[in-house]
Amino acid sequence: MAESVRERLLKDEEPSYHESCPGCRIDLIKKSNQRAPYKLFFFVWIIVLCAALPISSLFPFLYYMIKDFHIAKREEDIGFYAGYVGSAFMLGRALTSVLWGMVADRYGRKPVIVVGLVVVIIFNTLFGLSTNFWMAIATRFLLGSLCGILGPMRAYASEVCRKEHQSLAMSIISTSWGIGLVIGPAVGGFLAQPADKFPHIFSKGSIFGRFPYFLPCLLISIFTLCVLVVSAWLPETLHKHNESIEGVCKLQEGQEEGWKECNLTQESHEPVRKSLLRNWPLMSSIIVYCVFQLHDMAYSEIFSLWAISPRKFGGLSYSTADVGEVLAVSGIGLLLFQLFLYPPVERTFGPVMISRVGAVLSILLLTSYPFIGKLTGIILTLLINLASILKNVLSVSITTGLFLIQNQAVTQEQRGAANGLSLSAMSLFKAIGPATGGMLFSWSEKRRTASFLPGVQMVFFMLNLIEALGLLLTSRPFLTLPE
Repeated sequence: MAESVRERLLKDEEPSYHESCPGCRIDLIKKSNQRAPYKLFFFVWIIVLCAALPISSLFPFLYYMIKDFHIAKREEDIGFYAGYVGSAFMLGRALTSVLWGMVADRYGRKPVIVVGLVVVIIFNTLFGLSTNFWMAIATRFLLGSLCGILGPMRAYASEVCRKEHQSLAMSIISTSWGIGLVIGPAVGGFLAQPADKFPHIFSKGSIFGRFPYFLPCLLISIFTLCVLVVSAWLPETLHKHNESIEGVCKLQEGQEEGWKECNLTQESHEPVRKSLLRNWPLMSSIIVYCVFQLHDMAYSEIFSLWAISPRKFGGLSYSTADVGEVLAVSGIGLLLFQLFLYPPVERTFGPVMISRVGAVLSILLLTSYPFIGKLTGIILTLLINLASILKNVLSVSITTGLFLIQNQAVTQEQRGAANGLSLSAMSLFKAIGPATGGMLFSWSEKRRTASFLPGVQMVFFMLNLIEALGLLLTSRPFLTLPE
């Protein structure tokens, strides 16, 4: 009887389902339910948000933190040291992301996600308690190297839904990531130095007075702790088939229970895996992705430094609360666009065209920033908010399209490693971004009277050069789409 069942399975060329395999259970749900799994999408959204919040939450107060460490001899050198603290996280993540992706492919997505959430709770809290420059560097490096959430979550999001919903899944990933990168600085900007901003609530002698940058880190860690509890209900998506006798089931039309034990002896066949480094659709999309992410990370640091720096240096003289307000508004605009407009736009124009248009518009937008900075009052507030919303929408739209290409270029057996490779390469570029951005910003403040692109004009010009390189690389034959 077992032999007849095997012959029927091969004949029908339909997938077999293993009762003890969590990946098979997810496949069964996808086959029997054509709707998008919004509950699982919500889990994905909040977990990615936890991974994103600590990355840039320090940018609004990093200028003041470095100043409090008394490591910079001149005010113009603060950006130089701030760049190293911003880069420490990305350097750590670049070194370990491939490893975390391989662990996720071997042992499952969920264990890596849970470990990553625990790491965020511990080391993000310790960063808020930093008392010197080297402690800040060390905690950020360990946070980046031990938190391997993003790569497995990108694989996970594409595995919990049917193919027609994958653009929405990737949009949720990039939306959550983008919102984290703008809400994080908003939290940091509003809540840093609470004893100075809210003296009637926080006294100078309290822990928040002695550690003025602890409160935003603590609140992010508490939120992550709540998400860690919720992640207990997160189902695994990785297929785990035993090499011995398996309970195998055939999904039949109208079979609501979904499972029928056959006690069929299965032979273990290791799938043929194509080398990731020889997979040009994957590698080309990763390279393009890295260039755009280098730009975005440098922009994130430069925007906050530019907004906070004094008017005499070409900045806006904003407070951390002002920067937080701008970024909070950007997060709301980003959320609305990515959830409601991006999926239909992507289906109409495709991910590559969206990336190209986004790059062109970003270049035009950044060209206007130095001139917006010369304005004052309500006009400045209105234009800087609109510009920030548009810039973040364009950046995340580019990222979402490249996420789609990367996940479509590999099978599930390699998806964790592929996303880990993408994340590792991107983190290396992002590690360069803050350090380069900080040094470039510090250098620009020393050439305010130059005849060619004085002051911050040079900063935004350099950002545009990176964006133009990314735009060039989206052209054929460099960027190749997967079949």
